Amino acid sequence: MDMQRLMQQAQKMQRELNKIEQQLDESIYEAENNGVKVSINGKFEVQSISIDEDLLSKDNKEMLEDVLMIAMNQACEKAHADREEKQGSLTQGIKFPGM
Repeated sequence: MDMQRLMQQAQKMQRELNKIEQQLDESIYEAENNGVKVSINGKFEVQSISIDEDLLSKDNKEMLEDVLMIAMNQACEKAHADREEKQGSLTQGIKFPGM
């Protein structure tokens, strides 16, 4: 395999990875748990949190903290899984000479 062709393929893959990265960064992932809804972007930045009115009492403080944490973790898991799937699909099947 000629080195110039290999370099062209690598550059093409890098452009495609950059495009996927930008799309992932702009994606929104949501998760909901017991009246708490969290939205994050692909950079794992929280975009919004919505809390059901019934949860807003002093008696529910610990429970609210728990469901908020769970919803945030679920949204992060969705973003992470989507990132792995999309980036992995690009590099899957690449064969390097001698391997």
